[in-house]
Amino acid sequence: MKKEYIDIAIIGGGCAGLSAALSAKQAGAARVVVFERAPELGGVLRQCIHNGFGIHRFGEDLTGTQYARRLVDQIRETDVQCLTSTIVLDLSAERVLIAMNEGGITEYNAKAVILATGCRERPRGALAIPGTRPAGIVSAGTAQRYLNLEGYLVGKRIIILGSGDIGLIMARQFVLEGAHVIAVAERLPYSSGLMRNIVQCLDDFDIPIFYRSTVTRIVGENRVEGVYLSEVDACNCPIPATERFIECDTLLLSVGLIPENELASQAGLALLPFTGGPVVDDSFQTGLDGIFCCGNALHVHDLVDFVSIESEIAGRMAAQYTQAPTHRDCEVVHVHDGPGVRGIVPQIIRRNAAETQVTLQFRPDTRYGACYIEVYEGETRIARAKHAVLTPGEMIEIKIPRAEIHADITVKVSTVFT
Repeated sequence: MKKEYIDIAIIGGGCAGLSAALSAKQAGAARVVVFERAPELGGVLRQCIHNGFGIHRFGEDLTGTQYARRLVDQIRETDVQCLTSTIVLDLSAERVLIAMNEGGITEYNAKAVILATGCRERPRGALAIPGTRPAGIVSAGTAQRYLNLEGYLVGKRIIILGSGDIGLIMARQFVLEGAHVIAVAERLPYSSGLMRNIVQCLDDFDIPIFYRSTVTRIVGENRVEGVYLSEVDACNCPIPATERFIECDTLLLSVGLIPENELASQAGLALLPFTGGPVVDDSFQTGLDGIFCCGNALHVHDLVDFVSIESEIAGRMAAQYTQAPTHRDCEVVHVHDGPGVRGIVPQIIRRNAAETQVTLQFRPDTRYGACYIEVYEGETRIARAKHAVLTPGEMIEIKIPRAEIHADITVKVSTVFT
């Protein structure tokens, strides 16, 4: 087996990996290698032909393909080595990677590793929907790839289960391509996607969304012929009396994303139940020295711009680590989810870090009207921010001066105004 020694290994050549690579090079990292299993760089952005990207990162309204092209063009102006069609088979806690491509199998010993492996869609098997297994049951991202990269429309009469952002965007695109989107069914009483996508992709195209509803059965042998739709009760159990049959030829699944963290598990990192990512500190370093994680592999983001911003921090910190390795010391505090808060990132704050502010990100556990986001150190409130509305489909962040953090803190949503 061939053996190579590198400064930073970045696993994943999508938005997170490319942004981290650019930042690491700018911070002085010598040999940076990006490992990407697909034949081309860019990740899922390559199939996103809609706009809404780049406003925060580039100050322009770009399509996903334009956003990816910017990153790829910037990478090509550097000496970052990008190994496409390359699969990382194994990752150890000592930052040793085993990678395979048409050139064979190579062992890479890295001073630092950045996990930027992204996420995958939750499949039908995770939903336990009764019925047959006909053609015409596809995930939203798969349908997007078929349509935008391969030129195939997956159906003509479509029911969408779940209101994730990809499914909402595909609803609009299906209509523009001549298909009929009958309805969107969402188990929750609110959308799991961005509100702007509800307005621009459903309301503007007169596509109804049925909240507190789900698919209870799929009908069809060779091809989907229809589905049974039911309302659900407060425990999310279908209400039999509400079940009705809807004829369709396609069931599109837009029911959530799962971070791709098999390599993190191989290295010995425990994954958090809500985010699906590892515990990280505010430099995005995990519990293993020199292994960092960013992007959707850490927690699923709502906007790709925030993936870039986060990954640039991870790249810079990884570069600093290769130049002067730092290990966890006693000067850390832990961050806890309080009432109304789920999946806060980071979970650890380094009190002795140089940055003057710490940015905490999370999702609310349900929809809230006017409320406060509050940060407590014990019984003492050290930060507060008012919001007109909070929804689980949108990431929330709050910034805290590092100098005010002395002990473990808790973040919560408060609807009591004082």
